[in-house]
Amino acid sequence: MSEILLNNQVIVYLVSESILFVLMLIALLPTIKIVIKWKFYSFSQEQFALEKRAYLVATIVDFIFVVKFFLLIYFVFTIDALSILVPGAMCAAGVVSANDYGMPLLFFKLLILFVMLLWMTLHRYDLEAKEYPFMRYKSWLFIAIFVLVVVEMLLEIGYFTHIDTRRVVSCCSALFGQLEGANPLPFGLDMLKMIIRFYLLYFVNIVALIARYRALTMTSSILFLIISYYSVVYFFGTYVYELPTHKCPFCMMQKEYYFIGYLVWGSLFGGVSISLVWAIMGSLFGIDKSIYRNISVLFISIFVLICTSYVVVYYFRNGVFL
Repeated sequence: MSEILLNNQVIVYLVSESILFVLMLIALLPTIKIVIKWKFYSFSQEQFALEKRAYLVATIVDFIFVVKFFLLIYFVFTIDALSILVPGAMCAAGVVSANDYGMPLLFFKLLILFVMLLWMTLHRYDLEAKEYPFMRYKSWLFIAIFVLVVVEMLLEIGYFTHIDTRRVVSCCSALFGQLEGANPLPFGLDMLKMIIRFYLLYFVNIVALIARYRALTMTSSILFLIISYYSVVYFFGTYVYELPTHKCPFCMMQKEYYFIGYLVWGSLFGGVSISLVWAIMGSLFGIDKSIYRNISVLFISIFVLICTSYVVVYYFRNGVFL
């Protein structure tokens, strides 16, 4: 455990996360006061003080979102670097699966970024409305973010203190391969049916966004996210590696593959997150801005184009599919 905690990347990462947590604590108290005492039409000194604190909270959230985005990338880089210390690990896949805290921690990091993106979107429209009609909604959402960050911190402590450098872990081939002939694909799909659903869901998602069908957008986006994950790991990723037996969501983030994994997963998560934010904002608050739909369509299309291009390029180079 000491080898892990004394690693330079781990120290930088944990110190950065601790600073962000302190900033969240600083913003928590004024947020609670806003929930309890906010009265926009009041001209009291207390109300003016609350408005100033609201700007402080907004500044802190904006800063934390930007830093957490880059810290997510640094987290992947860090656990990939730890693979040389963990027996059996060939990349970040083995390290993140070294104990029961790794995968939940990664999930919470993505969830926090999504909820913070939702908060920032709501904040933007709250400022445009001038009367701050969403101030209490934002405050409750910030409290929810704080709770998620607390859970994230506990998971981080559990994760980094329970990586055993003496225990052999599974490599990505063992984690994502077909063990004992079991089908790793969701919903009992075979490869062909999954790829058909991949492109079908992409088409449905784009149509739903353009036609402003919010319920369909939310449903298709979530399904597209699930199918896309398995499609990249078990099909498109093999064309990135140019090896049919190499199935891993992390190795493509290494320099040997020109860090393409960051663009692949970033465009997928960004596109799906923005589409969900647009659908939620419209369903709950009646807010509809075409820019969010356009950005979502762009990101999702970039993701599909990248995945497809690897298959097409490989076929034209070799005349066969993997």
